[in-house]
Amino acid sequence: MANHAVFLDRDGTLIVDKEYLSNPAGVELLPGVAKGLLDLQEAGYMLFIVSNQSGIGRGLFTEEQMHAVNDRMLSLLPGVKFTHMYFCPDHPDDPKSNSRKPSPKFLFLAEQNYHVNLRKSWFVGDKDIDVLCGINGGCRSILLDGKYSADSHKSLKGQKYQAAKTFSEAVSLILKG
Repeated sequence: MANHAVFLDRDGTLIVDKEYLSNPAGVELLPGVAKGLLDLQEAGYMLFIVSNQSGIGRGLFTEEQMHAVNDRMLSLLPGVKFTHMYFCPDHPDDPKSNSRKPSPKFLFLAEQNYHVNLRKSWFVGDKDIDVLCGINGGCRSILLDGKYSADSHKSLKGQKYQAAKTFSEAVSLILKG
């Protein structure tokens, strides 16, 4: 039986985006995230994180520090279970990188390893590359952008996606189908 999932960016989607966050003390959940994740989980969605973490490839923090930030985030989300947390540590200029968003590599791994039905799944993120990752993987995508304007997202021109101002609004769109 195929599962449906919600793939989520981390920084700017679940937690406040603090450029190259490496200190767990700096983790702040965005409004509505804890309840929204529990609602999605209760509705039967598997939850995945898909995150570019170029700070590792840039030498700004270690993989261990990134995991410590993730652990702190999880401690603020009692009852929430992520099926898997995928991350790409590569520098954006690394020509060998094949997993940086908008690559759907991690979505395809979830499809293979967890029997995720990508057509019944969603990708939620705050950047164009998040939306494109979902689209490239065959998911429905939601752009979180409290200041949304079509002009600010030219790389998404002609793409089919939805926009939400808040995480709670994105969860509502997902639950409505």
